[in-house]
Amino acid sequence: MKPAVNGRHWAGADEVTFLTGMKLLYWICRLFGRWPFRCVLYPVLLWYVLTNPTARRASHSYLQKVAQFVPLNTGLGTVLRHFAAFAETMLDKMLLWNGQYDTSGITIFGAPQMEQLIQEQRGAVLICSHLGNLDLCRVLSQEHKKLRLTVLVHTKHAQRFNQLLAKINPSSQLNLLQVTEMTPATAIILAQKVAAGEFIVIAGDRIPVAPHPRVVLANFLGQPAAFPIGPYVLGAILQCPLYMLFSQRRDAQHSEIHFELLSESFSLPRKGRDQALAELAADYASRLEAHCLSAPLEWFNFYDYWHLPELEHTDATS
Repeated sequence: MKPAVNGRHWAGADEVTFLTGMKLLYWICRLFGRWPFRCVLYPVLLWYVLTNPTARRASHSYLQKVAQFVPLNTGLGTVLRHFAAFAETMLDKMLLWNGQYDTSGITIFGAPQMEQLIQEQRGAVLICSHLGNLDLCRVLSQEHKKLRLTVLVHTKHAQRFNQLLAKINPSSQLNLLQVTEMTPATAIILAQKVAAGEFIVIAGDRIPVAPHPRVVLANFLGQPAAFPIGPYVLGAILQCPLYMLFSQRRDAQHSEIHFELLSESFSLPRKGRDQALAELAADYASRLEAHCLSAPLEWFNFYDYWHLPELEHTDATS
């Protein structure tokens, strides 16, 4: 994930400035602890937010939409707290892969369903989001060998951060599969993984990195937004359950992971295909909204999320 730039698509942002600061802050935390990290963090963030109006406006726009549903100040101070939550999560990722994060403080909701799937050796598609810290699940899968994850990513937009994590721990790159577009060869690989009882993790809140992304529209925080159809098409191709995966950070010692069933079995009918896709996207958007309202500062999409792509290439609407 990265802060936004003037371009419309999330994948066009430059991460150099932000990551340079995070490297420094990471070493401050390692040497002196989290409170000195925070003392240095806010002046750095204030400079960053004041000199990056696009990212600042994106955060403010999102917070304003959240404030329609829950009491929330949307001023500059809350924008700073939003970016601070992002920085804390980035730090947590680095500490996780360095073995300095206490995973005993993670509470897992929906664990019995996952345990049953693992025992039955049934694979599934897990539709994640940019809420909280997905690396919590990846680290847990390293500790629990029966939980096997393959995370589909477009790593080019976060190449430097991935390289930083790789230096901290090469294992951070083991279960990542770069997929710019879904090809028949990729589908075969994923089908084999699901048949072997693995879980495929794919983001449901980022449109594809493509000139004409295939999306559906769903209401999100009171306004239509574009959501990718890829997770649902993948679930139909693989003929496996669809689950939603959300993470929330409560404080430096406590985080939550939520597994929620979206569809036990899903197929794309010849008639009503668009409506079926739209309904699944709407259900996902509704749950994402609920988690965003529960933890407003934990959703990290710092770009114009409600900008609608070219609708002549949209597969369905809702």
